Amino acid sequence: MNEIIFFGLNQNPKLIKNKPNKITKPIQFKFENEKENEKQIKQISTGFFSTIFLFKNEKAIEYLKQKDSNQNPEEIQIKENIQKVTVGTENEAILTKEGNVFAKGKYINPKNPNQFFNISSLIEDTNDRIIEDVFSGWNSIYLLTSNQNVYGIGSNDYCQVNFDSETLQKTEKPILMMKNVSKIFSGNSSHVFLLNSNQELFGCGYNSFGQVGLGESRKKDWQIQKLTKIQNISKGKIIDIQCGYTFSIMLIEIEKNQNQNPKRKLYSCGCHLYNGLGKNQNAYEFTEIKSSLFKNDNILDFSVGNAHTLILTSKKKLIGFGNNRYGQLGTGNTNEQSIPIQIKLPKLRFNENILIIIFLVDMKIHFFIILLFLFPILKKI
Repeated sequence: MNEIIFFGLNQNPKLIKNKPNKITKPIQFKFENEKENEKQIKQISTGFFSTIFLFKNEKAIEYLKQKDSNQNPEEIQIKENIQKVTVGTENEAILTKEGNVFAKGKYINPKNPNQFFNISSLIEDTNDRIIEDVFSGWNSIYLLTSNQNVYGIGSNDYCQVNFDSETLQKTEKPILMMKNVSKIFSGNSSHVFLLNSNQELFGCGYNSFGQVGLGESRKKDWQIQKLTKIQNISKGKIIDIQCGYTFSIMLIEIEKNQNQNPKRKLYSCGCHLYNGLGKNQNAYEFTEIKSSLFKNDNILDFSVGNAHTLILTSKKKLIGFGNNRYGQLGTGNTNEQSIPIQIKLPKLRFNENILIIIFLVDMKIHFFIILLFLFPILKKI
């Protein structure tokens, strides 16, 4: 079953009813008139204007926020089985088991921004039309193909799809960004990172706060027009990178000897505006986030919002720092946190034999947490 926990600005009156505008402490809730499939949530994704729930039966429903609060949630009508959902600023994308991506948004399909259509079918190289992964960014969408190539579509205002924005401000068809890519790292932000098959990291896009991590010499470059290699990264396996508005956070796994488990560490770069870096100073290269809360614990997962971060540890601790104007840190108040602090959760039914997977997704002022309780066979998800 699922334990659904929410805190932050309540912008979903159709979903979280009879609750205050700002929810500063984590609360549990259930769907109204809960159906059997809604007890088995696989994933959620949320952006400025919508939230999508994906269920284990490969169906998805969409809730529209605030300005569309009178509209009831709707099931997304796609005939193929849905594998992943991803919501950006004003765009959404759906990856199906067949390897197609259906998307909508005003920068994706300006003539009909509210209708999903198959954007993967627009890739000129027909051998590249099977998609393995998809990410939504700041009015842009990134596609990772089965041939390990990455395409971008949508807004290019900050060169987030790897082209000079003065010559190409937007594209309504996928454009090849980079070949031989193993992972895409993005978020509801206008910069992006790509990891190639040689474990080399490249970034491009908005860089006014040094959030691309290119160092002191590039901090004045407000946009990085071409994918550029990121230097001076600590040794280890890059597990994840997530992008906030003024910063980026990286999770690296460092191999230990045979008698020790790998240790995971967090690194951040960018501007400490709203304390999103987990430290009290700017960092124009990726530097470690240190805290006594991590000393005798390991990091399982983390998620980045517009200006705050939440972390889940192996000892089932939830830790956060950053902007808290709307209670999105769940600390019971609206005070910003410049350094990591532990967040108290409601009592949950944890079990030694159950794996906990946490999905933490948010945008500027809205926050969701879903804790999924799944059997150990799913450990590698």
